[in-house]
Amino acid sequence: MTDNSFAPSPSPSSSAAPQAEETDFGFRSVRKEEKKPLVRAVFDSVAGKYDVMNDLMSLGIHRIWKRIFVTELGPQPGLSLLDLAGGTGDISFGWLQGGGGPTIMTDINSSMLSVGRDRALSRGFVSDLSFAVVDAEAIPLKDMSVDRVSIAFGLRNCTDKMAVIREARRVLRPGGRFMCLEFSRVQVAALAPVYDAWSFKVLPTMGSMVAGDRESYQYLAESIRTFPDQETLAEMFREAGLSHVRYQSLSGGIAAIHSGWRL
Repeated sequence: MTDNSFAPSPSPSSSAAPQAEETDFGFRSVRKEEKKPLVRAVFDSVAGKYDVMNDLMSLGIHRIWKRIFVTELGPQPGLSLLDLAGGTGDISFGWLQGGGGPTIMTDINSSMLSVGRDRALSRGFVSDLSFAVVDAEAIPLKDMSVDRVSIAFGLRNCTDKMAVIREARRVLRPGGRFMCLEFSRVQVAALAPVYDAWSFKVLPTMGSMVAGDRESYQYLAESIRTFPDQETLAEMFREAGLSHVRYQSLSGGIAAIHSGWRL
């Protein structure tokens, strides 16, 4: 297990058309350059309690979603994985446990990556796993260099989501697959009011009690609501040049898995 050193490489997405000057940070509108430091502060705050809070937030269901996600990734010894926004390592570890090949676990937040590295050591992942602090909007890898790219519960925190999707496609080899697991739009009408109450009343309170941070969990709940719905995100995948795009809603649409291939 090593820290992976990335050599900077030109990113096509960095030359994209100019973006709007403001973006969302939960329900707030902030200047684009302010979002990454704000998101970094959120995850610096919650890193130590991230796994505990995920269990509380989802009543443990996130573990089932992640198992489905890793199975869909299709781990094989000859395939490599770039895990974006890898957080505390669940996807990378699942990939390796499933027989997947070399894995690069990345996150823009060094505090989260540090927790993931400690978890890797405690689980005995000492080979085929490297780490790097990486901004998913500008991945410092060569074109067509990995077989799979994953991002789980991280895309909604990115400032330029289209840049992330384009970058994922760029670094994929032909025949490679990009997959995203993210909170999505509830599709069961009866579930919506219960989910809203849980998100905006219960979660911030639990965040205050368990992690000592109400505001960060208020942001996390709000960020889910401002994220594109299933069809909108699928169209973004297509616009980025991915093929055979499809999605699978989970738990009534509370979460969804999107995937697309580079052909």
